[in-house]
Amino acid sequence: MNIMMIHYKTGGTDGVSLEMDKWKKTFEKMGHRVYYLSGECNNKILHPSLYHITDIAKRFYSYSFEGEHSFTNEKEYKKNVQIEVNKIKPIINSFINDHNIDLIVVQNIWSVAMNVALAIALEEVIENNNVKVLAQHHDFFWERKKGVHYGCDFSKEIANKYIPPTNPRYKHVVINQQGHDTLLKKKNIESTIVPNVFDFEAPLWKKDLYNSDFKSSLGINENDIIILQATRIVNRKAIELAIDVVNKMNLLKDQLIGKQLYNNHKFNNKSNFVLVLAGYDFDDSTQTYLSRLKAHALSLDVDLRVISDRVSHEREIVNNQKIYSLWDCYVYSDLITYPSYWEGWGNQFLEGLFAKVPMIVYEYPVFLTDIKNKGFDYISLGNKYKVNPTTDLVYIEDYILTKAAKSAIEYLFNKEKREISTNKNFEIGKKYFSFDSLYKQLSKILIS
Repeated sequence: MNIMMIHYKTGGTDGVSLEMDKWKKTFEKMGHRVYYLSGECNNKILHPSLYHITDIAKRFYSYSFEGEHSFTNEKEYKKNVQIEVNKIKPIINSFINDHNIDLIVVQNIWSVAMNVALAIALEEVIENNNVKVLAQHHDFFWERKKGVHYGCDFSKEIANKYIPPTNPRYKHVVINQQGHDTLLKKKNIESTIVPNVFDFEAPLWKKDLYNSDFKSSLGINENDIIILQATRIVNRKAIELAIDVVNKMNLLKDQLIGKQLYNNHKFNNKSNFVLVLAGYDFDDSTQTYLSRLKAHALSLDVDLRVISDRVSHEREIVNNQKIYSLWDCYVYSDLITYPSYWEGWGNQFLEGLFAKVPMIVYEYPVFLTDIKNKGFDYISLGNKYKVNPTTDLVYIEDYILTKAAKSAIEYLFNKEKREISTNKNFEIGKKYFSFDSLYKQLSKILIS
């Protein structure tokens, strides 16, 4: 078949883009041809009207589901939505015709709904084309922390009709049990659970000539300990908890001087714990989260480095400057933080398993229902948080942070424990979340 996979963006380091690449490889292994259609590809804007962080798309979302006054009234809102729908439909139509598309795989457009005009346009185009449809939903607009506040009757109508559509000939896939249950309850739509996966058969990431200057190029000293936060920089990733853990680790530094690390280096009085943020902050709806994180790190004297301008989906040279892949970051990380209080599944968790790096994890709801029972070793931040009303940053009990910091340090200095734990995690990940399992599940779906 000729398969079209459509999303707001492709070729990025975000979870959906990475998962799309895995599906693409799997479809191609089956013998199909896969084509991407997106608003942005590899950091280049191709079709602005398909993108999700344009001004008009943001205004649609805030008015539709957050009750913000981004339009004067329902009439103005409705008119602008229709204008955008009319722009988008010819783009999708042309793509389907040019590539003789048999199957459309819709990624999140009918669930997270960050561009409502695209959700409508896509459904209207499909209704006039004889194509099969498989819709994958990584998360849903109703799962947002602020809840749902419809701006008008028309925005509620859009949600009921298109997000997602209830056409019985469409197949639906979700990535966790919670998504399955809520989709059935809210929309009476049956779905198949296909969790995120990783290629555990791929060659392990390692140091090589290209990434040999990773630390020095980013101004990080050779003796520094890198604690990697590989996710996007958005509120729900709760990166402030990573800062809090590193702060507790800093309080124990004096006790560590002269001790041998897992990599046979010695921790000395010049060694620092460096929290590295490798993801981007383009999707930050508040546009203030990163600045609040920097202020929080400064107040706690935590060395925070934001390197998103030096990290991409794959290696490249831009303006004579070396850009590293996300995988290069994992090669040089000594610990990984994954403190999100909400995730659709957990791509970065799988990456940490494959990289064989110990992880500090907040037990978000999907982690508790779909991942924890597999038996992984990790450093827990618990599953209860509170919000500071002054900063709008989350926090957890102090004793949990202290315990996590001590466990993290043990993984840094106990080589045997580290190797046993990370090898165990790798094997569990390979058993439950491999490409082989994805191949089997997608084969069944396509046959049906």
